[in-house]
Amino acid sequence: MTELDFTPVPDGRVEVGGKVYMSTAKGGLQPVETIKPQHLLEDERVRKIVGYALALSDKVARFKAHTFDDIDALEALLAQEYGAKLGGPKGNKTLQSYDGLMKVQVQVADHIDFGPELQVAKALLDECLTEWAADARPEIRTIVTRAFNTDKAGQINRSEIFMLLRLEITDERWRRAMEAIRDAIRVVGSRTYVRVSRRDAPDAAWQPVSIDLAKV
Repeated sequence: MTELDFTPVPDGRVEVGGKVYMSTAKGGLQPVETIKPQHLLEDERVRKIVGYALALSDKVARFKAHTFDDIDALEALLAQEYGAKLGGPKGNKTLQSYDGLMKVQVQVADHIDFGPELQVAKALLDECLTEWAADARPEIRTIVTRAFNTDKAGQINRSEIFMLLRLEITDERWRRAMEAIRDAIRVVGSRTYVRVSRRDAPDAAWQPVSIDLAKV
């Protein structure tokens, strides 16, 4: 088995007046001889794991940079040779091996936020639910409630907001509320992802090559 790359992490020990100390979480210094052996062992293991993680993170960052460099070089070659460009207007593109067993996808995901029109939509939806009262389907009331409940970060529940847009309701106020939601949508940025997949045969399902620690 090949040994993983390792980035050395300082042991956290400092010498003051001929005595060795370690920094505490509160910013002070603790003499090493007064620290419990299990705490020293835990500290050593954490620094070892972090050393491997730092090296792996650097390697993933280099892989990502090389991947985009390679794709950019291919695009430049195609543009020079054929005047063509890979992918669609938003930057999404798929490259595939000749045997159809490997592919690399570049996907651009927009980051969405909502403007003040969303509060107008909420007021209109409240009017609808109040007037409909008992006649309103409980699932619609639940979706509206969840859509405008903020999560722990104080953000609107985006998935429930978009679920509202899929409901077919003919009430004029509801339609105006949906129009207000659409007007409230703001694209505030985007992020580009690289996804690598492989399969054993042309008719087999694609399997992702995971670079996510939680999915390995």
